[in-house]
Amino acid sequence: MKIIISPPLDPHRLRRLKAVAINHNVVNAQTQEEALQAIQNADGFLGKITPILLSNATKLQWVQSMTASLEHYVFPELITHQAALTNMRGIFSDVVADHALAMVLCFSRNMHKYILQQNQSKWEPIGGEQGRVDFSSGPGITNSIDLSHQVLSEKTLGVFGLGGIGKEVAKRAHAFGMQCLGLDPFCVEPSKEIPDPWSMDRIYQFLQSCDYLVIASPHTPLTEKLFNLKLLKFMKSNAVLINIGRGAIIVLDDLVTALNDGIIAGAGLDVYEAEPLSGNHPLWKMSDKVILTPHVAGYAPPIAARHFALLKENVRRFLNHEALLNLVDKSRWF
Repeated sequence: MKIIISPPLDPHRLRRLKAVAINHNVVNAQTQEEALQAIQNADGFLGKITPILLSNATKLQWVQSMTASLEHYVFPELITHQAALTNMRGIFSDVVADHALAMVLCFSRNMHKYILQQNQSKWEPIGGEQGRVDFSSGPGITNSIDLSHQVLSEKTLGVFGLGGIGKEVAKRAHAFGMQCLGLDPFCVEPSKEIPDPWSMDRIYQFLQSCDYLVIASPHTPLTEKLFNLKLLKFMKSNAVLINIGRGAIIVLDDLVTALNDGIIAGAGLDVYEAEPLSGNHPLWKMSDKVILTPHVAGYAPPIAARHFALLKENVRRFLNHEALLNLVDKSRWF
């Protein structure tokens, strides 16, 4: 069998991949022209497929995306093509979930605000010094500082998108004693943390129930610009929206309006409609209620090894006519 790789792999990974594909032809195409020529009689393709490459293929059976997200990858001809498509979902789940919970913890205890104060050498509890309890009387009444800091076991976290990342978010939230709700347009598989996933017809009830809402959904035709001002208005006024899914799911101008008008209390974003986020975007000026990270939730030392392990295993399976991992429904983009 013949497998094309484009863009090319580095020599180290290529050697390890070829060791799995002994007696098969692996072409590590150095240029698009080489890939275009080689794909004519290829059985498998690893990398970034394009319409022109696909149109040149005559017997292609399998395409492996090097990413988990597919909104930038799929195109009409690929969706209708006979070739199976697989992606890299699953290798980022715990890492991205950690990032989401870090944001939840920051908001619950005002860490983002205290870090800003630290830069000013400013000692002041959120809620005001007047609420501080002295050592003689103790905490006799609920004071302004108490009211400004949360205990997560009294809060409800909603997860929009119950794939691998969403489920890992729920596991972490559940470990902090949070009640977890989940909604997914397609996945209704129960879990220990979310025994009764909700469907899209309950989205307004879902939004009204969440103190923290984590978007862990892929970018699909259904989710694109889904979280607009109309939808945000169904959230609690003290709720925090966190997006570690895809930037195109939230209309950023509507999010800014929702934050400015007190429709929601805060937002934690790692992904954005356009990246990098423009330097003059109003979100940069909202550090008291917004945490912004530059699309780094999926980065951690184990990721590269996981990526190659999945790639190698799927090559082995393909060459041995075994079921592939991470098959994609191309029409749904995941």
